[in-house]
Amino acid sequence: MTHTSLRRALCLLVFLAVATPAAAQLMADRLYAGVGRVIPVTAEVPGGLEGDVSIALLEAGTANELARAAAAAGPVDLAGLFPSLWGDDRAREVVYAQMFVGAEPVGPALVIQPMLTPSTATQPSNPREAPRFQRAQLIFSGYRLYTDKYIRWTTSEGQITYRLRPDIAPNTAFNYRHLVQGGFYTDIIFHRVVGGDRSFVIQVGDPTGQGAGGPGYVVDLEPSSLPHDFGVLSMARTGDPTTNGSQVFVCLSRSGTAFLDGRYTAFGEAISGAEVIRAIAATPVGPGDRPTNPPVLESAELIDADPYGTGPAALPEQARDAAQER
Repeated sequence: MTHTSLRRALCLLVFLAVATPAAAQLMADRLYAGVGRVIPVTAEVPGGLEGDVSIALLEAGTANELARAAAAAGPVDLAGLFPSLWGDDRAREVVYAQMFVGAEPVGPALVIQPMLTPSTATQPSNPREAPRFQRAQLIFSGYRLYTDKYIRWTTSEGQITYRLRPDIAPNTAFNYRHLVQGGFYTDIIFHRVVGGDRSFVIQVGDPTGQGAGGPGYVVDLEPSSLPHDFGVLSMARTGDPTTNGSQVFVCLSRSGTAFLDGRYTAFGEAISGAEVIRAIAATPVGPGDRPTNPPVLESAELIDADPYGTGPAALPEQARDAAQER
């Protein structure tokens, strides 16, 4: 090895040491935990952090602390720490398990999603009416547990980062993670752009680029209370509410997309990349809102989320905060 090659190798090792800190997070030992069983997770705490280790259950959305228990690095049974997870009187909603070292939250949280009998959607004969949801019987089967992740899009116009909202649309968010992790969103064009005065949506997710393709399966419409607003990520579908798949759209304004509330499943919100969304929205289009030189979603990847309750706000909240400061 030459002196120059050795120096480059040493520089790379130094960079990796700085850029890749030791893992510090809770990790589920398995994806699913059946009702009444142990919930095995592992707490990884790197050296150098001082303070007692604890795990807190946090309310989704608010990050309010629901319960806390002392823990230690290594194997942990969440069901043993928090018997309320199997309590009959507990509301079956998504919660987050966040590790703390001392008073500081460390690493991304674990999403704890109840496995519940899903509701089904039907479309009334009047297409102007919103789909109707019903569930014959609510059955709780246990939990799905996984590390909280952001989604990072790399597009031909730059990067956009999204926070998923499994607390609002858990099955849709998980399905989208699956597609991202599998490399589905690789070199796919934005086949529909409705910007300008209409300020509606940018749409992507069909590998054929024509607007009718998908992943080879469909997912039922899931009820969502997340308002469609600038930067919100939502599932595209046909007039049939059972045709969600891989196509998604990003909202360009509240005024242009508010009527989609209750009709489409919003499941994520952009936390960075406003200028990239606007650049894609400004793409010249031809007939059918098809871009004449389509922007490209080059890749989508999962990256560790910030500790739950920290990290950037959604883009609309950032805009409102900025307006108040002026």
